[in-house]
Formats: sequence, structure tokens, C-alpha cells
Amino acid sequence: MEFLSSLYGLLIGTIVPFLFVLTIIVFFHELGHFAVARWCRVKIDAFSVGFGSELIGFTDRKGTRWKLSAIPLGGYVKFAGDENAASVPDRDRIAAMSPEERATAFVAKPVWQRAAVVAAGPVANFILAIAIFAMIFGVFGRTVITPMIETVQPNSAAAEAGLQSGDMVLAIDGKPVQTFSQMQRIVSASAGIPLTLQIERGNAVRDVVVTPQYREITDRFGNTQRLGLLGVSRSPKADDLISQKFGPISAIGEGAKETLYIVERTGDYLWGVISGRESADQIGGPIRVAQVSGQVANEGIVPLLSLAAVLSVSIGLLNLLPIPMLDGGHLVFYFAEAVRGKPLSARVQDIGFRIGIAIVLMLMVFATWNDVLHLTNL
Repeated sequence: MEFLSSLYGLLIGTIVPFLFVLTIIVFFHELGHFAVARWCRVKIDAFSVGFGSELIGFTDRKGTRWKLSAIPLGGYVKFAGDENAASVPDRDRIAAMSPEERATAFVAKPVWQRAAVVAAGPVANFILAIAIFAMIFGVFGRTVITPMIETVQPNSAAAEAGLQSGDMVLAIDGKPVQTFSQMQRIVSASAGIPLTLQIERGNAVRDVVVTPQYREITDRFGNTQRLGLLGVSRSPKADDLISQKFGPISAIGEGAKETLYIVERTGDYLWGVISGRESADQIGGPIRVAQVSGQVANEGIVPLLSLAAVLSVSIGLLNLLPIPMLDGGHLVFYFAEAVRGKPLSARVQDIGFRIGIAIVLMLMVFATWNDVLHLTNL
């Protein structure tokens, strides 16, 4: 009985939220490919959410098989002339096509159309993120706190720089700061980097240079993050709380800003990993996503939708990496084709796809290993 209760808790508390989030993201990613391909008059054989055996599906009037497949860890759109879900050309099938059939094959389309179809998947992920954030801002608004420093911790970066209780942060490195969370975001991404804070103290405005310290923070779910910290707390006074409401246009603008922030933060982290400034142990895979989905789902539908938006951006960026098998790798091939005036040879492309498979598999193994280590350290 206890086992069944635990199994039910795992299903409802973790697996269902994970599949909810992943299905939304995958569907819109593939819908981006699908919509632009239809616009370019490419024949589409299949639209699948998931891999492996088909669970349920139907065929539309244009011959596309829409299906939900058994392994819910991705999806694909398979075009006429493709050998597999990764859009590797089936050269024997293409050679056997009639001229009419070949005209609708993906591989026969101009290079700019193929590039547009491939890029549409990640672009759809970014659009989805903007739409989710815009909906949240438009419906619920946002409560922010002014960037007023309430307390300064002893021996912290803020204390060493001479920051004091009551200081109002006006700008960081010349960039205006309106909220405490905006200040936190800049500081958290700037560990070890000197920042110039323009502060208002009393009736005077002055500049203070402070270097955020690198610290490990563990949240109430047991997840650990390494961030830059000043060692200050925000003001709890009601006068320092600001309730913001957004109309449709301004909500979209805020959604775009939030999406751009995630892109910038992800790019900074990846560059930090490449340069050795950041540890790669924060890279997670499906296990970590499932765990976080379950944790966030307990907080309500809005945090879960916010997570879906963040993950949508991450998947969009991941697919733009210049690795064969991913969308970014295809775009590299198409760029080379546009420059050369002809496609890369079949041998070069085949070698590229094999290298891409190896890299993707290594990334999956690495991310899963990080997930396992993370679980054992909880």
C-alpha cells in the first residue's frame, strides 16, 4: 500500500508536470518547423510528439500523420525525402521520386527555404516563451520592490565596499536599476567582476565599486546554485512595494525582456563553462527537469508555466548549437551551401551527422550523470 502511494505521488507530483511542460515545448518547437514547411509547400510525412512506437494518431487531408509516440522525450517533423527524424536525406528514395514528388521534397527546396524551416523551430520556442511571460504579466501583473538596501551583512562584499542601510541603488555600471530583483539579476551573474553602483544616500549621489562574492546557495528544495552575492537584503516596508499592471502591448514587451534576459544569462553561463569560469555541473537532463517540474508544480500553475517558458528558451538555444543533427548544425550546412553555391558532398554530410550523433549522445550521458550526482547529493 505504501509502495502504491509513493508510486501515485511520483506520477502526479513529478511525471505529470514534467510531461505537461515538455509536451508544450516540443509541440510548439515542431509546430514552428511544420508551419514554415507548409508555407514553403514541403510535403510532410509525419508530425510526432515523442519518439518510438505510435500510441495514437490520425492522418490529415494532406497526408501528414499526426501522432503521439511512446517515448515522450522530444519530437520531430518528418519531411518527404527524409531518411529519419533528424532530416537526414534518403538519397535512394529521392532518386526514385517522380519530378512532381521531388518538387515537394524538403531537400529540393531552395537553400533559404530549408534554412527558414529549420530556424523556425527554435524561433517558435522563443515566441512561446514571450507569449507565456506576456500572459502571466498581463493577467497577474507583478509586484516589485525598490532597490533600497535594508541591511548589510558583516564581512560581505557590500560591507567591504562601504554600502550602508538606507542606500538606494540607482544604476549599475551606468544601467538604470528600478527594482531589487533587477539588481539581484545583475549581481548574481557578476561574481568576481567589479561593479560600479550609483547610489543615493541622503541627499547625495555617489559611486561605489563593489565586487560580488562567489557563493553556493541552496534553495528549500535542496537545489544548489553558484551565484554572485553582495550580502545585502531588501527593504520589507510596504512603501517600497510597487504593484505593476500591464496592458497587452506592454505585457508582450515585458515578456520579450524576460526572454532576452534568459538568453543572455544562458549565453553567459555557457561561455563561463567554455572559459573555465563556471562549472558544468549545473547542466541537467530529463531527470533534473522532471524533478524541478514536480517541485515547481507544488507552487501552482503560474510557476509551472514560468518554468515552461524558461525551458522553452533553453531548448531553443540548445537546438541552435552548431552541432550536426541539431537545427544549428543544419543551418551551418546551409550556410556553407549558400557560400559555395552547391551543397556539401554527401560524404561530408554523412560524416558530420555521425559526429553530431556522437556529440549529442555524449551530452546526454553527461547531463544524465550530472542528474544522478545531483540526486545522490540531495
